[in-house]
Amino acid sequence: MPYPYQIKTYDQYKQAYQKSVEDPEAFWADIAEHFYWRKKPSGKILNWNFKEPKIEWFKGAKLNITENCLDRHLEKNGNTPAIIWEPNDPDEKPRIISYKKLHEHVCRFAHVLKNNGVQKGDRVCIYMGMIPELAIAILACARIGAIHSVVFGGFSAQSISDRLMDAQATFIITCDGAYRGAKDIPLKNVIDDALIGNKTVKRVIVCTRTRIPVSMIKGRDVWWEEEMKRVEEQGLNFIEAEEMDAEDPLFILYTSGSTGKPKGVVHTSGGYMVYTNYSFVNVFQYQPGQVHFCTADIGWITGHSYIVYGPLSAGATSLMFEGVPTWPDAGRFWNIIDKFKVNILYTAPTAIRSLMGFGTAPLDRKDLSSLQILGTVGEPINEEAWHWYDENVGKKHCPIVDTWWQTENGGILISNLAGVTPAKPSYATLPLPGVQPILVDENGKEVEGNNVSGNLCIKFPWPGMLRTTYGDHERCRTNYFATYENLYFTGDGALRDENGFYRITGRVDDVLNVSGHRIGTAEVENAINMHAGVVESAVVGYPHDIKGQGIYAYVIFKGEGIEESLAKKDILQTVTRVIGAIAKPDKIQFVSGLPKTRSGKIMRRILRKIAEGETQNLGDTSTLLDPGVVDEIKKGKI
Repeated sequence: MPYPYQIKTYDQYKQAYQKSVEDPEAFWADIAEHFYWRKKPSGKILNWNFKEPKIEWFKGAKLNITENCLDRHLEKNGNTPAIIWEPNDPDEKPRIISYKKLHEHVCRFAHVLKNNGVQKGDRVCIYMGMIPELAIAILACARIGAIHSVVFGGFSAQSISDRLMDAQATFIITCDGAYRGAKDIPLKNVIDDALIGNKTVKRVIVCTRTRIPVSMIKGRDVWWEEEMKRVEEQGLNFIEAEEMDAEDPLFILYTSGSTGKPKGVVHTSGGYMVYTNYSFVNVFQYQPGQVHFCTADIGWITGHSYIVYGPLSAGATSLMFEGVPTWPDAGRFWNIIDKFKVNILYTAPTAIRSLMGFGTAPLDRKDLSSLQILGTVGEPINEEAWHWYDENVGKKHCPIVDTWWQTENGGILISNLAGVTPAKPSYATLPLPGVQPILVDENGKEVEGNNVSGNLCIKFPWPGMLRTTYGDHERCRTNYFATYENLYFTGDGALRDENGFYRITGRVDDVLNVSGHRIGTAEVENAINMHAGVVESAVVGYPHDIKGQGIYAYVIFKGEGIEESLAKKDILQTVTRVIGAIAKPDKIQFVSGLPKTRSGKIMRRILRKIAEGETQNLGDTSTLLDPGVVDEIKKGKI
């Protein structure tokens, strides 16, 4: 059996779960035995308290995650495809990169990084399109012990500048541009704008993709291809992996919070590796030789964990797609599945709902018989989309894993295991071994029993959880560990049915989940408020047929002589410049005032209800400074 820790029956799941709760250290020490360590975990496997918080797994054990993702597969599986890359343009030739070739590329680029001054512990910002070089850059950083911070290719120069400053990044890896559907994204130009006034970045390495003209600054900017050629000519096809402690940082990934400034979530080498691998092998029931297609962008945690580190550490074949599901037509996913005989498809409910809108015609004459397992990620999937996915894509013979987890979690926490544990439409169902969820009321009191709902917390650490927020540990404590004593608070609400299955009901804090991506309301408000004509704004979420949640902005606008439609376009442009197009409000309603208490607090609860179409049961408005403003907002609802 290739994965001795792979659960194959419901009874095995129950046994594994019980052991993981009764003796977590022994449970995870056993799992860790199946990885390559320079110095194996021994002694105390876990040190923790949720008060500080302090979480340490396998501290003192030594490893390098790339030896587990690459080197250990070379002898038996060197010629196995590690990455299959499907380009944006269906007429462009795909690339199939074996483990042997990927190892070579990573070692060479690790030399490039060293030649350009990158050292262990340095922060390297990666802002690239979905090309194999992105995975190579990530692994090369990990190989030499540099901390990578990948920024999604849709973020603006201002967003990148903020992240560079927060991480004190000294190096950037980017592309001249990227393709995404019908769009060409000028990545290097965005980086140039982000670096205006920056004093910390020493070098920018630029990979060629779109061949658009770019400005290369002497002494700062170098071409990826030229640097790789130099290393190749020197015959440097191998580099010794840097020895890392299990608790050394592996990467920083920024995620939106309920305040305006994004949080740099830090994941470490040992625990993250063990957990992503364990969750990948068990949730998807991966078997050697299967083709795993995760449609996420590597700029998000899903791409980190289930395109790169999870699959590669398991010796899997991971399919990477540069484009979008609806370009050049809505049959793109199905063509890819047919072309590469994909066995596992892992995508977002947003993509499924979007494709549902095109009907079943794009699926006609596409051979999807290779599919064995389907998965969803990023947000709860509604029943209608679940059944459409099941009937039209899986032909009712593919288990669907509805996975719940977050950037902070490192890997999947609650999900059925494909074909092993029960599934239920729109339910994430049961926690993975090692994950101990709990529902609490607003006062932190546990809500016991079944057929109940509450705020979802976790009462015990698991190896893949975040360790801190970069440079600001207090922010980590207040965001995740201070709301309820001795609990990790997820920020999500959930209900537990009569079988103990969990269903995630959405965010309970001021964070929106738009197309599976978390966006802080405060972050969007800050961007809107930067527009010269905006006095104040309030942002809430509302149900959106495709995205799950849309962004509804209430704006007090005092721009003299500007017509409303133009003002709205200007505000959208401002948000795009400050954060990126992903955060653009779907609806903007101009108002003369906002519902505030006498102490000045905006009653977002009222605004949320109005945005959702609820105009009658708004609760007590008598405590508002100006109750009349609510009637005006109701009348003007878009």
